[in-house]
Amino acid sequence: EINLNVGCPSDRVQNGRFGACLMAEPELVAECVSAMRDVVDVPVTVKTRIGIDDQDSYEFLTDFVSIVSEKGGCEQFTIHARKAWLSGLSPKENREIPPLDYPRAYQLKKDFSHLTIAINGGVKTLEESKEHLQHLDGVMVGREAYQNPYILANVDQEIFGLDKPVKKRSQVVEEMYPYIEQQLSQGAYLGHITRHMLGLFQNMPGARQWRRYISENAHKPGSGIEVVEAALAKIPKEL
Repeated sequence: EINLNVGCPSDRVQNGRFGACLMAEPELVAECVSAMRDVVDVPVTVKTRIGIDDQDSYEFLTDFVSIVSEKGGCEQFTIHARKAWLSGLSPKENREIPPLDYPRAYQLKKDFSHLTIAINGGVKTLEESKEHLQHLDGVMVGREAYQNPYILANVDQEIFGLDKPVKKRSQVVEEMYPYIEQQLSQGAYLGHITRHMLGLFQNMPGARQWRRYISENAHKPGSGIEVVEAALAKIPKEL
């Protein structure tokens, strides 16, 4: 899958004439999608906000989706259910300050039932995901999956109904050892890997010690798998 992100509001992105500002140019987005579809064999999808600046009516959103789907051939959209302010708010603020409007995405699916529509923005639990899936085709979890990655441990069971055991956090860490050792042997730095694992024990006993030990030691020259083993030893044994 190739995703065209028409949602980023940063100044650097706008200066390059891409990102959220392209919501105001649906014909151009449609041309881009069409050109991409002509040269790839995988789906080309579009991720967008529900509006930009004062162009935040439902009609503005439906016009964008209509043109990009009909003229560009895009069949899959991910809707970040906030509008974006192209000036006045930082990218971080644009992920938090504009209010979420999930019902607008739900209505979009009703009006474009032939399209695959997924939701993005503010989703923190699998229970919330299940509620969205009553109305939409998919859910995208962003920041929460990074800050608290273990939220994904139950996805196969809770969302897809697969009968398989849920891995413990410690098991997830230990299963990373071969990958870490392979990357280190190829010249990678331990900290470049472990920084993405810092939130694994979020809200669990020992989580602070885990984060602190890795943060203080993984960046040191020559740091290896022993740093992760020592950090894991600071976590109480899971039942």
